[in-house]
Formats: sequence, structure tokens, C-alpha cells
Amino acid sequence: MRPTKADLEAARDRFVPDVLPEEGAPLAVLFCGINPGLYSGATGRHFARPGNRFWPALHASGFTERRLSPDEQDLLPSYGLGITNLAHRTTARADELTAAELREGGERLVALVERHRPAYLAVAGVTAYRTAFGRPRTQIGPQDDTIGPSRVWVLPNPSGLNASWPLPRMAEEFARLRVAAESGG
Repeated sequence: MRPTKADLEAARDRFVPDVLPEEGAPLAVLFCGINPGLYSGATGRHFARPGNRFWPALHASGFTERRLSPDEQDLLPSYGLGITNLAHRTTARADELTAAELREGGERLVALVERHRPAYLAVAGVTAYRTAFGRPRTQIGPQDDTIGPSRVWVLPNPSGLNASWPLPRMAEEFARLRVAAESGG
């Protein structure tokens, strides 16, 4: 059931829990969004807004054998995948977050990555990554940075508002990440 306008407004500042495998279980890729939108806050599901291209790109890139819905996010650990966010605060738009919130989220993310040790941390949002980690020249793709043993890959923001990255192009970038994660390189 779709959230009502009142449901969406009530979701402001809610927390959407991380989706992670049990500690010590393999984690090939930890996907990291910027922060939950109101639709995600209202449903308790990551990348839940209709029009968000995370789930279609995940499938089109070969990470999953079929397109999962946000309601199936708990299946991700069975694929060696997880989801978190830089900032936990639910907002209508990512630009409502402060630079300080993104930097604090980056610090929290480092601790999470050091604990779960994914092969790759994949941050979906280059501008947020630049702010959170103080890397103003970062481009989409693999980074030279690592967090502990985890490699870092910056993906395009899957929001439907990101018109410069149509789904096929986004899926290609997700597929590059998948191939790197599968090959261990």
C-alpha cells in the first residue's frame, strides 16, 4: 500500500535500519545511499520510492537473478550484499542535509565498514561522497581510497531525478562494480 501524504510527512526524521549480513558473514558489496527519503521512511525500506532506479540497476547489472522489490531488501545478505546510508535522517530531499551531517555519517560509515569488512563499499551519490570524505574531485567509479581492507566505488545516485544517468548507463556502472567484486579486484 502506498503511503499517503500524511504518512510521508510523518516519516520526516525517521530511521531506516541497515540491511547487513550477520557479523562475520561474507559481504561482497555494502551499498550506501545518501539518506532515506520520505517514502523510504514511511515504508521502512531502502530506495523505496517508485522511480528510484536502485533495484532495477541492481538486477540489470547481474547482482540479482531477478528484480527485487524494496519489500525484499532482507534477501540482499543472501547475495553477499548490504545497504546503509551516509545520513540516517529521513528528509524530502538530500539537499536538506548539512555538510556536518554528511561528514558525521562518513565517520559512522568508516566504523561500520571496519566492523563488517565488505570487499567493496559502494556509495551511491558522488556529491555526498565528496562532502562526507573531503574528496572534492571524486568522480564516479573505483577510487584509490580504501577503508581498512575495503575498496571504495562511487556510483551515480539512483534517484529518478538524476537525469544525467539513465538506467542503462547506471546499470553498466553497477555491472563494472559487480565484475570487480566477483573477480576480487
